Amino acid sequence: MADRTELERRLERNLTGLAESGRQQVMPLAAHRVRARGEQRKRRRRVAVAFGGALLAAAVVVGGLSLVRAVPVPEPAAIAPTPAVSGFVPPSPAPGEAYASELGYVYGAVAQGDRVRVTVEQLRTVRGTAVPTGVVHTLTLPRWTLVEARQLSGGSPADMRLEQLVSRLAAGPRWMFAIDYDSEGRVESLRETDRSPE
Repeated sequence: MADRTELERRLERNLTGLAESGRQQVMPLAAHRVRARGEQRKRRRRVAVAFGGALLAAAVVVGGLSLVRAVPVPEPAAIAPTPAVSGFVPPSPAPGEAYASELGYVYGAVAQGDRVRVTVEQLRTVRGTAVPTGVVHTLTLPRWTLVEARQLSGGSPADMRLEQLVSRLAAGPRWMFAIDYDSEGRVESLRETDRSPE
């Protein structure tokens, strides 16, 4: 315990000596220097407050602009909108088959440049009789689409191009065809069925 007390006394003497020497070497600042330092601190504080206010105002402006830009503006359509979608879905080939067929009346053919637009009234077979399903859709096909015709070609089977039959399919009787679709839903050919026009 005695050692500790001695240590404390030495420490206290050294600290007292150090404090006394510091007081002797430090000279108090002149009054004009104290005022100048105070004014400098005030100016720095004012500049910091002004800069902070300007920074806050800029952040509000940038935030407002980002909100204005965030509102979606609808762009005009690149293509004309299509008419209402019908209930028609092109048939898909069964596994292992190249084509799938749709049975339907084909009529209202209109030539449009190198394409032909036709209307198809979808049919299904019930006990050997073709019955309308209620689904009517249009197809726009290349003029050179293959058509296997029978009655349309004068009673004998013949391979024709769709463009050769536009006038016969334009109006009047509706001819029954099996329409062959590939796996991507494209029409590959039309095959006239044995049934005569309606």
